[in-house]
Amino acid sequence: MKRIVMLMGLYALLCHIGCKSAKEGKEEETKLLVTSPLKMDTTITSEYVCQIRSIRNIEVRAQEKGYLQNIYVDEGQFVKKGQLLFKIMPTIYEAEQQRAQAEVDIAEIEVKNTQPLADKNVVSKNELAMAQAKLGKAKAELALAKAHLAFTEIRAPFDGLVDLLHLKLGSLVEEGELLTTLSDNSKMWVYFNVSEPEYLSYKAQANNNGKLEVHLLTADKQLFKSPGVVETIESEFNNETGNIAFRATFPNTDGLLRHGETGTILINKPIRDAVIIPQKATLEIMDKKYVYVVDKNNVVKLTPISIAAEMPDLYVIKDGLNADEKILLEGLRKVKNNDKIAFDYEEPRKVVSHLILASE
Repeated sequence: MKRIVMLMGLYALLCHIGCKSAKEGKEEETKLLVTSPLKMDTTITSEYVCQIRSIRNIEVRAQEKGYLQNIYVDEGQFVKKGQLLFKIMPTIYEAEQQRAQAEVDIAEIEVKNTQPLADKNVVSKNELAMAQAKLGKAKAELALAKAHLAFTEIRAPFDGLVDLLHLKLGSLVEEGELLTTLSDNSKMWVYFNVSEPEYLSYKAQANNNGKLEVHLLTADKQLFKSPGVVETIESEFNNETGNIAFRATFPNTDGLLRHGETGTILINKPIRDAVIIPQKATLEIMDKKYVYVVDKNNVVKLTPISIAAEMPDLYVIKDGLNADEKILLEGLRKVKNNDKIAFDYEEPRKVVSHLILASE
């Protein structure tokens, strides 16, 4: 009998110890990690898709009709101002110039013969005036013929790069027909669209600091070596998108940028006393962001927040959260609103530094 009692007592003791250990183990398992927002000065980078354009990109067209006699350049070639690009067969225009020159010669002889007669009153002054007028008309026609002949030679109006050649040697060229395009890439105009709030923020910043400096990320995700400056803003907002177009100018001394490229404009904006939290401390419900705020009784409260800016693994908070509050960092899916939790606290600077090291 004593043996049975002892066995029952031992069983009860083991059960008590086992239950206590299981309970403690469960408490350890449900202990969550909590931190606070980090308040600090920082800089956020806004990105905008952009279109890259030459400061001068023109169509080179024929000003006269005729056969394309010579092509002096190739596609993609750099040419200097005044360099000969194309030549249209000049035979007809040379003949027109010679005829106009002959008319000038005849008119000059007529004036030369009429002048002494008019001086002696043999002919009237009006007859001399008519001869002089004919000479003037002949000279004007000669100048026009010379212009037509000059138009058979198409020259570069500025330094630039030749684009696609639209016609082959020997083609019949119509007046006004497109031969190629020419791009001046010494500087590039980069266009991008910003929203109305961003525009107002830029205007305030520009009034304080002058022109806004921007950076360009090329299509291969490389940072272009030279910064650009916003010099022009369009006059009106687009009613459909609510955006307005900015134009930044970039130097292009190495000729890397070409007309028609795309890229991403980067604008750095400093923020003082920013409230920063890890992105993983947030929940998204119906397109809205939430965090679990831990109150003084260790109870979690689901709290909506607004995001001012996004950085790698981090959010800058606009409103909804104070820097002195505690937020749940891990285990957000394990709790519900108004749950009481046990937690370990980690300093916000340590949390953020771990995120930065992980991203690197």
